[in-house]
Amino acid sequence: MRALVIEHDEHGGAEKVGEKLISLGFHIDSFRVLDDLTNPVSTRPFPEPQKYDLLVVMGSTWSVNDQQIESWIAREIEMVRSAHDSGVKVLGICFGGQVLSKALGGYVERASQPEIGWHEVKAKDPESPINGLWFQWHYDKFSVPDCAEGLAESETCTQAFVSGSSLGIQFHPEVSSAQLEKWIVISEQELIQNNLDASELLEATKTNEAEAFVRSESLLDWYLADLMEK
Repeated sequence: MRALVIEHDEHGGAEKVGEKLISLGFHIDSFRVLDDLTNPVSTRPFPEPQKYDLLVVMGSTWSVNDQQIESWIAREIEMVRSAHDSGVKVLGICFGGQVLSKALGGYVERASQPEIGWHEVKAKDPESPINGLWFQWHYDKFSVPDCAEGLAESETCTQAFVSGSSLGIQFHPEVSSAQLEKWIVISEQELIQNNLDASELLEATKTNEAEAFVRSESLLDWYLADLMEK
């Protein structure tokens, strides 16, 4: 089995999600959109997703609506739409979930308030692996496309939807405390503006990440069950 991971910058790797995929027998190819966060322009062509069993679209510091990324965001949305229409499984994480929503005819807009840190996600199905505390870092929210079914919410927004073999989620199942340390370095002013203490955020992540990793593995086992049966 082959998986293609779309990383938007050097800090947006698949981390724990990638580790789980490897343990399930996936060979992973990574495509990085931007080499330098200070230069959000990219003209490199996206890979053909039809060559893969799974497409994973990761998070980003950008909004899908930002004009600064107009050189590539429409092409990424079209690539995701093409993958979905071809029957490739698409997992969109945070920014990736927003890309998936737009690819399927939904929209992305500013949330009433940002979610940064650990927030409770409640699924419609009480047995769903989506239930529980998940790490969040987002200002926007996605709509549930007409062709999709909403699966879960937080106090602020929809947190998950499914359409065919595609799953969009707003939270970060991949995050570890080591990865968060890197995010904190590049987002110091952002945290200050939101009255958030970086050390408290990191400590909460160290406290919650072990249980979150279990939920993350359960989420992927559930989502990829049909591929595992082949």
